[in-house]
Amino acid sequence: MFSPEQENISPSSTSSSKVPVKYGELMVLGYNGSLPNGDRGRRKSRFSLSRRPKANGVRPSTVHAACTAQAAKAISNKDQHSISYTLSRGQTVVVEYTHDNNTDMFQIGRSTESPIDFVVTDTVAGSQSNSDTQSVQSTISRFACRVMCQRTPPYTARIYAAGFDSSKNIFLGEKAAKWKTCDGQMDGLTTNGVLVMHPRHGFTEDSKPGVWREISVCGNVFTLRETRSAQQRGKMVEAESQELVDGSLIDLCFEDCPLSPQVEAESQELVDGSLIDLCFEDCPLSPQVEAESQELVDGSLIDLCFEDCPLSPQVEAESQELVDGSLIDLCGATLLWRTAEGLSRTPTVKHLEALRQEINAARPQCPVGFNTLAFPSMRRKDTPDEKQPWVYLQCGHVHGYHNWGSHRDRDRLDRDQEEREPGRSRECPMCRASGPYVPLWLGCEASFYLDTAPPTHAFSPCGHVCSEKTAVFWSQIPLPHGTHTFHAACPFCAQQLSGEQGYVRLIFQGPLD
Repeated sequence: MFSPEQENISPSSTSSSKVPVKYGELMVLGYNGSLPNGDRGRRKSRFSLSRRPKANGVRPSTVHAACTAQAAKAISNKDQHSISYTLSRGQTVVVEYTHDNNTDMFQIGRSTESPIDFVVTDTVAGSQSNSDTQSVQSTISRFACRVMCQRTPPYTARIYAAGFDSSKNIFLGEKAAKWKTCDGQMDGLTTNGVLVMHPRHGFTEDSKPGVWREISVCGNVFTLRETRSAQQRGKMVEAESQELVDGSLIDLCFEDCPLSPQVEAESQELVDGSLIDLCFEDCPLSPQVEAESQELVDGSLIDLCFEDCPLSPQVEAESQELVDGSLIDLCGATLLWRTAEGLSRTPTVKHLEALRQEINAARPQCPVGFNTLAFPSMRRKDTPDEKQPWVYLQCGHVHGYHNWGSHRDRDRLDRDQEEREPGRSRECPMCRASGPYVPLWLGCEASFYLDTAPPTHAFSPCGHVCSEKTAVFWSQIPLPHGTHTFHAACPFCAQQLSGEQGYVRLIFQGPLD
C-alpha cells in the first residue's frame, strides 16, 4: 500500500544523471500513507514533482484588450496558452502566454483530463473507502491550480490559482472576481479560491502556524474574502515585514482572520513617546482586540508579536513561493508541500516501522486483562486485531479491548459495535475518568511528522499516534472547512480534533515480569 515515493530522497542522491532532480512532493491531508483503496495512476495521496526532460512552463506575454481577431486566434489555437477574462458580454481581455524554458509546470485539480498531473478529489473525514467520497458534491475546481518550479537551483516552486484545460485555456467568466492591476495587467480569483499558509520557522520542531492567504490566477497574494466564493477580493499583500519606514501606517484590522471578529478603526494618530504591546500570548486562535490603539510619539517602539495566533501572526515577506511545510487548500482537499531538502530530514517509513517494533518489543500490557499489546503491521492500518492497543482519550491510559466501564445503559458492547460508535463514553478502570474509548493507529504518512521522536501522543477523537511535537503542531493549525469555517484536524484522517488540546499523552503499562 506504500509507493516507492514514500522513501525519502535526499537532494544529494539526485546527482546521478539517471535520476531527475526532485523539486518536492505534495501530500493530501487526511490519508494515512495511501488512498483507502490504494493509489492508482494520477489519483493518489502524494505526488512527486521532478524536473521534466523538457521544460513546459509558460509566462504571460501579449495582452489583447478587445475581442480582436488576434484574441480569438489565441483562444482557438490549441498550441497557445491563454487566459480569458470576461468583463461583460461584449468585452473580454485575453492574455497570451508564451513558453518558458526556465520552468516546469505541474497542474492539480479534480479533472482526469490529460493536462492534470495530480488528480485530487474531496477528502471526507475518516473515510475508509473511495466510495465514501463519491456521493459528495465536489467543491474542488476541475483545474484548481498550477505549480511552477524553477529548473535551476534553488528550484523555487510558485503556486498560481487555476490550471489550463485541454485547449490550453483558462476562462474567468463574468461572475468571477477579476480586476485590472495598476500596471494595466489583468488578474482574478477562481470560484472557491486557492488558499495558502506558510508555516513560520519552516516545517521543523520549532514550526508555528502561519496566516492563511488567497492566491490569484497571476500568483498575487491577498487576504481572505468574506466567504470562499465572494466576488469581492481581499486586500493585496505585498512583501510585508515588521520594519517601519518613514510614513508607515499601522492597520490592525484582521480582515483575513475568519475566526476573529472584524476590528475597525484601531489605528490612530502617531505622537511622541508611546509604547504599544500587542502580544496576544494567552490567545490560541481568536484574540479579543479592545482599545489597543494609543497615541504614539516620535521614537515609539511597537511590538506586533502575534506568536500564539495562527491566523494573524507577523507577516514575513509573503509571496506565492512555496516553502517546506506550506499548506494549499483547494476547498475540499488540503495539500502539504514538502521540499526535497525537507523530506531528507523527516523520518522514513522504515524509521516509523522501527519505532513500531521498538514499542512492541517493550511488551506493553493491558492493566485489566494483563495481555500483551502490539501495534499491527503498518500495512494493516484499518482493521483492529486481538492485540490492538485501545486508549481512554480523557486520561491517556492504554488498554487492550475490553467491555468494562460502558456508560450507556451499562450494556456490554462487542468490538464491532464499539467501532461503529466510537464516541461512546467509557470509564477508565485505572483512574475512573470518563470519555471516549478508541483503538490506536500509528500515523503512517511520514511526511506529516515534524521530527523523528517516538510516537507518544494520540489525536482525539481518532486515535492516530505520532510524536509529541507533531501532535502539538497539527492541533494548532486551523484548516479550512467548507466555505467559511476553520478547525484543527488530524492530518492522517482529517477528523476534526476534540478535547481541550486535541490530543492526549499515552500512558502504557509495562510487563509485570
